[in-house]
Formats: sequence, C-alpha cells, structure tokens
Amino acid sequence: MWLRTSCDLTFNILVPTPFILMLRPRSGAQQWIAREEYSIIPSVPVFEFTDIYGNLCQRLVAPVGSFEIHTVADVMTADEVDRAPGGPFVEIQNLPDAVLTYLLPSRYCESEVFGQMATEITAGQQLGYDQVAAIETWLRTTIRYEPGSSDTPVSAIGVNTRQSGVCRDLSHLGIALCRSLSIPARLVVGYLYGLRPMDMHAWFEAYVGGRWYTFDATQVEQQSGYVAIGYGRDAADVAVYNQFGPPVYPTTQNFDVQLIEKE
Repeated sequence: MWLRTSCDLTFNILVPTPFILMLRPRSGAQQWIAREEYSIIPSVPVFEFTDIYGNLCQRLVAPVGSFEIHTVADVMTADEVDRAPGGPFVEIQNLPDAVLTYLLPSRYCESEVFGQMATEITAGQQLGYDQVAAIETWLRTTIRYEPGSSDTPVSAIGVNTRQSGVCRDLSHLGIALCRSLSIPARLVVGYLYGLRPMDMHAWFEAYVGGRWYTFDATQVEQQSGYVAIGYGRDAADVAVYNQFGPPVYPTTQNFDVQLIEKE
C-alpha cells in the first residue's frame, strides 16, 4: 500500500526557542520511505541525530515570529499487519540487549503494579503472543476510546482508574500489562490511514516470537496503513516536538494520510 503522509505545524515564537523534532519516518521491516520533503520557514540551521531508540530527530533554534514546519513522505507499507497466534514467549536471558529496556517500568507505564491484573486478563492463554492479544481485546472491550478527550499524557494507573482515554492512553495501559508479564512492549507514534478524525496516532508493539508485533486496541480490526515515526518506552520518548523555554503551542496543526497510486 502506497501512502502519502503530511504534517503542517505553525508556531508564534516570542523568544528564540530551542526545539527537538521527531517528524521523519525511517525505513524498516514494515515500511519503505520512497520520497520525503521537509521544509522549515524561515530557514534556520538544523542538526539531525539518531536517539537511543533509533528515531531520526532534528535540533534547531526557532527565531522570533511565525515559524512553520512542513513535511511530506511517500511510504510503501505492508499490505497486512503481521499476526502470529501462538507466537512463543521469549525468555529474558534470550532477549536482544536493545530490547531489555522495554521490560522496565517507565514514567507513564507503571508495570510493577499490574502483575495480578495482567495474570487474570490472560488466564488460560499460551505464553507470548496470545497473552498480548488477550490484553488488546480486554482494552478494546473495557477501556472507552475517546479521541480528542485529552492533550496531556495519562499514565497506565490513571487510565485504569478512569476507564477511558485517547489512543496514547490505551497504549500506555497495554504496555504496562505486557511488561508486568515480562513481555517487552513499546509505544509507537505515527500515522494510520483512514483514522477519523485524522491526527497523530499511537499504538503499541510487543516482542514475542523473536520480533516486534503491532497491537492497537482503538481499532475493531487491525488493518494495514500504519506509518511509524517514533518508538519509545512511553509518550515521554516519542513527542513529535519538544521545545525548551517559555511554553509554545502550535497556532495551526494539521496531519493527513492519503492513499496514492504509484507506477
């Protein structure tokens, strides 16, 4: 499936403001980036680096006045989301070193308090993929998905208490439940074709059967059309922009994903 993603952000900057951006998707097992456009108005020096999670990030200082960021990418995604019912649990001693960090509690995923709850949700399931699938189903049928209901990240404990949240919040709870069972899990932020209303989207991945698999409790059925931009332990690691200094918020913010035809 060929998709065209776009992002437009405009800020009104009051004082020179350092930014770290995370707006460039990178090619991987489930997506190929064929073309990109990335423009910043007015033009300023930009320095790119790869963070500890493998995300492409850009550093810059925005000048006073109107500051605009525009990105476009043509992406080939997998025609179907990979599934692996029965995929085995990977014992801790056999996990790759880079995966170990996704076993630990983090700022928004307090996995140390969800052990009993996760055990009850996954009772009778084969260890590994089937446990995560049971968690995904439980989230979908128990926690109300309310798009646009929150701009501030909520931790797994908070989501479980209020029993509702946005995509990011449901993912935080899913991640915490997985980690409490010693299954590595991470947050993914990006785009989803056909999402309504269109916005940045968040889902989670779990490491079972020797690789990462996608889970998304906000969708009745998993579908193709996911474009990942950033990976991390939770929302603190995958903000599409961080600014430092006086609070700055976008005066305009638009995201779009279109299905395109390529020869």
